[in-house]
Amino acid sequence: MEKLRRVLRGQDEEEQGLTAQVLDASALSFNTRVKWFVVCFVVGISFSILGTGLLWLSGDIKLFALFYTLGNLAALASTCFLMGPVKQLKKMFEPTRLLATIVMLLCFVLTLCAALLRPKNGLALLFCILQFLSMTWSVTHLPSSCRDAVLKCCSSLLS
Repeated sequence: MEKLRRVLRGQDEEEQGLTAQVLDASALSFNTRVKWFVVCFVVGISFSILGTGLLWLSGDIKLFALFYTLGNLAALASTCFLMGPVKQLKKMFEPTRLLATIVMLLCFVLTLCAALLRPKNGLALLFCILQFLSMTWSVTHLPSSCRDAVLKCCSSLLS
């Protein structure tokens, strides 16, 4: 946590390696990266909240699925500004996150297909739930022991 504080304050004398690594990911300055991260993240959260509000107020699954998926994509893209797209893709496709990443990307596509092609059935809502779970699993950086504990807890709940 202290490393993050120092980087955000611009104190890069002690942590030159970390700052250089962050800045090497693209030609954008660190301040620009943070600003665009915040913009994309706020847009993503706003779209997700707007989609949820539309679902509860109007019951329109098509708009919900569209805004929710766009919100998740914007929130996912926001972290590209901090890490850089290549490093983020490498982390997302690590062996411990590979299955969740594939499920997440597949759920993005299936959510939009279900919402646009068959908006009256509940498949879009199911895919949104799977999208949330797989995105949480893929993007979070839980140690493997925590992941094993979550898997054991889920499997005991299902059995």
